[in-house]
Amino acid sequence: MFVSPAWAQAAGGGDGGFMTLVPLVLIFVVFYFLLIRPQQKRAKQHKDMLTNIRRGDKIVTGGGIIGTVTRVVSDDELAVEIAEGIKIRVQRGLVSGVLTKTEPVPGTTPPANSDQPAGGGSLMSKLFGGNK
Repeated sequence: MFVSPAWAQAAGGGDGGFMTLVPLVLIFVVFYFLLIRPQQKRAKQHKDMLTNIRRGDKIVTGGGIIGTVTRVVSDDELAVEIAEGIKIRVQRGLVSGVLTKTEPVPGTTPPANSDQPAGGGSLMSKLFGGNK
């Protein structure tokens, strides 16, 4: 006989089931802390910025138009003056940033998140929530 039987082969390895799952869990943890969590924080900051827009703020739209908010039409719409006498209406969700904020009206309460610095802090504090 030219072929000998392979006696060294095992019937099935049931001992490595947990160890094959560990790298997948570690990859998910790394992705959570490096990708998912910072994106959620950025989305929350953008939502807070959009809710705190008021008359007199200088904003940038998603298309790159810079203007001053002249009136808050509704919860979803703003009237923005982009040049002397030229006003447009912009959806609030399409505002990409606020360049300058106006002072709040005296006698009103400031927003709940006004104690945090605007965009300050190190990379590690931004990633792991060191502000609170």
